[in-house]
Amino acid sequence: MKFLDQCKIYIRSGDGGGGAVSFRREKYIEYGGPDGGDGGKGGDVWIEAVEGLNTLIDYRYQQHFKAQTGGHGMGRNRHGANGEDVVMRVPVGTEVLDEDRESVIADLSQAGDRLLLARGGNGGWGNTRFKGPINQAPRRANPGQDGEELTLWLRLKLIADVGLVGLPNAGKSTFLAAASAAKPKVADYPFTTLTPNLGVVDLSTNERFVLADIPGLIEGASEGAGLGVRFLGHVERTAVLIHLVDGTQEDVVHAWRTVRAELEAYGEGLEDKSEILALNKVDALDPETRAARAAELAEAAGVQPRLVSGVSGEGVIEVLRASWAQVRARRAEAAGPGEVEAWAP
Repeated sequence: MKFLDQCKIYIRSGDGGGGAVSFRREKYIEYGGPDGGDGGKGGDVWIEAVEGLNTLIDYRYQQHFKAQTGGHGMGRNRHGANGEDVVMRVPVGTEVLDEDRESVIADLSQAGDRLLLARGGNGGWGNTRFKGPINQAPRRANPGQDGEELTLWLRLKLIADVGLVGLPNAGKSTFLAAASAAKPKVADYPFTTLTPNLGVVDLSTNERFVLADIPGLIEGASEGAGLGVRFLGHVERTAVLIHLVDGTQEDVVHAWRTVRAELEAYGEGLEDKSEILALNKVDALDPETRAARAAELAEAAGVQPRLVSGVSGEGVIEVLRASWAQVRARRAEAAGPGEVEAWAP
């Protein structure tokens, strides 16, 4: 399935049905009076976060959504049928943005979060509503109200507890495969990962979290170089970042600083997020090189990097345990499921 995390949609709620102009006509009943019914209400457009989805690919092939128009009123005081609603189902973690792509209307971060995007028009009154002591035979009725028409953007931010960041070919996909049952593409060339991958880490029965691997960052990513920083949104919600630095390259400090600079340029709180620094691919290094490059990285970053290898499994469990400690603390502070208030355009 193709991964899609941004899309533009066009929605329109249903128009209200028109009221009816009608008079009661029955044998032996003189001056039956007005009996025109009201029109039905137009359908609403809703959006709802559901489990089991992890992409917006459904909205790649359908961008226009229109709720049903309300039925018109009829004689004998018959009310028009209400139009059917449209419910758009999206993955948990989807944001709804205004047409400018900057104003966030809602963040559907919990399964079951539901938001009214466009309210259907009210049905018009039939002529029965206008009957009075002076005008006992009104010949007027109201048309239904028009529905609302909007252009919106949907942006998906995957719900993950821990994020993997680093330069291309830093070993993130190999680490994900070693830490979980995920099977990302692994190869010995840059930009093997083109879309985010998720894996569930099971340390024990009660110690489980989601690990996200995003495409690698290069220098200038914040200005669009490489794959840019588009996919960094998928680690905005994480409790901690695991920053993998390839230990087989000559300048590990430059590699660390490059990614840190791109995180700071992106902003959105990523520059201040907790980070676990790990020197990766240590299985390919001799003890002297390990120590030297770990010392260089520690001096630059101010913290002692952990030595890991996704291939041999060395140090992987220790990094995952450290990540779980921060995830557990984050969950303890997290509030319960919240209600998403109705939005009025």
